[in-house]
Amino acid sequence: MPVNLKPVDNSQLAPIAGVDLAYAEAGIKKPGRKDVLVIRLDKGNTVAGVFTQNRFCAAPVQLCKQHLDAGVQIRALVVNTGNANAGTGESGRQNARAVCEALAAELDCLPEQILPFSTGVILEPLPVDKIIAALPQRQAASWADAAEAIMTTDVAPKATSRTIQIDGQTVNITGIAKGAGMIHPNMATMLGFIATDAPVTRPLLNQLVKEVADLSFNSITIDGDTSTNDSFMLISTGQGSAARIDSATSAAYEQLKAAVLDVAIELAQAIVRDGEGATKFITVQVEGGRTIAECKAVGYAIGRSPLVKTAFFASDPNLGRLLAAIGYAGIADLDVDRLEMYLDDVLVAKDGGRNPDYKEEDGQRVMKQDEITVRVVLGRGLSSATVWTCDFSYDYVKINADYRS
Repeated sequence: MPVNLKPVDNSQLAPIAGVDLAYAEAGIKKPGRKDVLVIRLDKGNTVAGVFTQNRFCAAPVQLCKQHLDAGVQIRALVVNTGNANAGTGESGRQNARAVCEALAAELDCLPEQILPFSTGVILEPLPVDKIIAALPQRQAASWADAAEAIMTTDVAPKATSRTIQIDGQTVNITGIAKGAGMIHPNMATMLGFIATDAPVTRPLLNQLVKEVADLSFNSITIDGDTSTNDSFMLISTGQGSAARIDSATSAAYEQLKAAVLDVAIELAQAIVRDGEGATKFITVQVEGGRTIAECKAVGYAIGRSPLVKTAFFASDPNLGRLLAAIGYAGIADLDVDRLEMYLDDVLVAKDGGRNPDYKEEDGQRVMKQDEITVRVVLGRGLSSATVWTCDFSYDYVKINADYRS
């Protein structure tokens, strides 16, 4: 079960003016489940996104980039689960276009005004006929329904909202995400969508989505695998009462960024809490680096190490595995004699080795918790970074061994 992941309460999810949600049941992988989501947008919106850097990026990712680059007004996003439409070549691109064309015909807009997304099994042809047939049968959806409709191996849906005041005007932000495995983003998460009614210019929204991704979805790992379909989209409908935000140096931008980042971090952490087979949620804080990049490298070395992750599952304070991961993180001139490492409040290593005052029972106490913080102080600068990860359990192997069945 997910680690301390609070259930989605639709009454706590703020509606976003200019966003209309609907789901359908296309039977892509299994009958009787929500597996297609349509996010329709009113005119006047702005959309920005970041995508996987996996060279085998899926056909819908390729089309999304093309449609965003065309600079047209986006009118809808369409998401299917159960099939990734990745590793499918030109036929995959044609199928993704066919879905865009079908929805565009319904909405009386251009196919380029539709952004397609897929998630599921790779190297399988998209059942495009099922999706197109299901589109006219879609039903009105809440944000909670939308979060459920994009799930694959997720145990629980992931959604959250924030409502803030900017210059005395109310601004609403609501987001959903999916992901539980194949998570080691090199841009964002498996799929994430955040919408706000704040009016934001296109250049600023492009900047905001990248800044937010780096501090949230680009700071999680479950298994070290970067998906072919990762996409994180930020939508500004512009239908709120706040004044247009057009300067990155304005107080309004900083307020909006803080709130959007808060939503994104909660969604990113929810993915880790719902990691396939996870029993523990682990925060890796790396401080005292020369650059953020080297701090994040250390955090990821710890967070994706199978030996470290299995030790956490066993509640075994096998601290040598942590030190070994730090050592191979790629900092060639790291002075290990200056490094300190903590498990929560317990100092376990310093001066190049084990803390003489460390007691095994203290490490055991921390490792038995379902939420653990590993703090590493590199002692070489002022930069820091945080990475969130989970343990590896028997169930992770079972889930992925049976993924296609």
